[in-house]
Amino acid sequence: MGEAITISAKRDFIRWFLSNFQLKKNEGTWLFNYLLSDDRLLEKVHFTDDLRNREKTMIISTVCSHATPFQFQKKSRVYYDVEHAFQDLKENPNEDIYISLFFKDRLTCPQYLIVLEGMRNMEGHRVSQGTVASLIAEIVIEKAVRRNRMQQLLDEIDQALLSKNKELFYQLTAELTELKKWEVGS
Repeated sequence: MGEAITISAKRDFIRWFLSNFQLKKNEGTWLFNYLLSDDRLLEKVHFTDDLRNREKTMIISTVCSHATPFQFQKKSRVYYDVEHAFQDLKENPNEDIYISLFFKDRLTCPQYLIVLEGMRNMEGHRVSQGTVASLIAEIVIEKAVRRNRMQQLLDEIDQALLSKNKELFYQLTAELTELKKWEVGS
């Protein structure tokens, strides 16, 4: 894929992922822990959304996703149990494995975007890690500005209540309600 995602970035992401999400197949947790135990395995792990034309792929989903709980494919054979994948990883540690994760807000998740390989923009061109970093920075800044404005609105709403300014209260709560719509999934 051409992008150099470091082993430590993959390790950090997997640890973060396991501490923040529950997998549909609990055995996936020990599979990830097995990957964490060996740097040469982690070197062969590629997180991607493009599983086409890959010899060995895995789909892993969390309980907050509607995707297949677990799927392991090697060549043309497909398995839905984690044991096959685990056995293959043990027997073939030098083969690349392409993993696609499905969880809530994954494509706006900075932790995932850092390790995601092969991202493409609308025109089909590859997106660089620098572009991804810029997008992550924009998302973080936008969320911080929005949360700051929400706190400011809460303070202004309190003041409107204290001064019994009904019109201002309604105006401010309408703006707060609108801002909260954007917070869903943040």
